[in-house]
Amino acid sequence: MTEIRRILLDGAVVTVLRDRDELLAGDGRRIAADSALHLCPVVPTKVIAVHLNYRSRVDEFQVRLPSAPTYFQKPLSSLNSHGGAVVRPSGCKWLNYEGEIGIVIGRSCRNVGIEDAGAYIAGYTVANDYGLHDFRDTDAGSMLRVKGSDTLCPLGPGLVEGWDFHDKAIETRVNGRVVQSGNTKEMMWDMHYLVSDLARNITLEPGDVILSGTPANSRPVEPGDVVEVEVEGLGCLRNHIVEGPKPVNPGFGAQPTESEEVVSTALGGDWEFRGIRPPRRD
Repeated sequence: MTEIRRILLDGAVVTVLRDRDELLAGDGRRIAADSALHLCPVVPTKVIAVHLNYRSRVDEFQVRLPSAPTYFQKPLSSLNSHGGAVVRPSGCKWLNYEGEIGIVIGRSCRNVGIEDAGAYIAGYTVANDYGLHDFRDTDAGSMLRVKGSDTLCPLGPGLVEGWDFHDKAIETRVNGRVVQSGNTKEMMWDMHYLVSDLARNITLEPGDVILSGTPANSRPVEPGDVVEVEVEGLGCLRNHIVEGPKPVNPGFGAQPTESEEVVSTALGGDWEFRGIRPPRRD
C-alpha cells in the first residue's frame, strides 16, 4: 500500500509519501509525520455522504433500511484536515462525531457497474462526519448546517492506495476513551456499491469523496475534547474541538433548538429515520 499526504512545507503546498514515521517530499526533503502541518489529503469537487449503512447503527436507531441507500452532500467549505480544529458554534451543544471511511475517486466515473467500480477508486482516507444537531429542526430536510457547517468534514491524514476495505476495524476515541467500535463487514452497502449507485446519476470526478457511513454510538463532544478516528490500514485522524465566536447578529435567522428530536438523535434515539421504523415487538 502507498500513503500520499498533502502538507504545508516551508510555506508551500507539497504532496509527500509516508515512509514509516516520516514524510518524504519529491525533492528529497524529509519531515517527521507528527510535526507536519497537514492539509486535506484530496481536493474534491464534491463530498457525498450516505445516511445510514452500518448494522450496529441501524440496530441503535431501531429502523428498517430502505431498499437502497440515501445520501446528502457536504459543502467543500466544511473540509478540514488531520490536526485541525473542529468548531462548535457559539450557543450550540449537540455536536456529534461520526467516525467513517472516505472513498476517493480516481478518474471520471459515470454509469459503471458494481463489478467495475473498484477501477475508478483512487484509494481511501479516514473521515469524521460531524453533525451539528442543534439545527436539525430547521435543516433536517437538507442537512445543510447540520452536516455542512465549516470544519465539520475532517479527512486524513492521507490517501491510501491499494487498501482492501473488507473486514477492517474502525474505532473512534474521545480523549483516549473508545466510543465507537465497528467493522466494515457491518456495512449494508459496500464501497463498490456506493460508487456504482451514485454514478448512475452523478458524474464523480477525480478527488471526489464518498463518506460510507458510521457505526453505532455517535455522541456529542465538547470544546477541549480530542477526537481520534482510527481505521485498520488507513491510519488515525485526530482533531480537537473548539468553541466558535459569538455571532455578529445574535438572534438573527434560525436559532439552535433543543427539541425532543434534536436530543434523541444526538444521544442515539430513533427520530432521524422515523417513518421507516418496523413495528415494535412486545
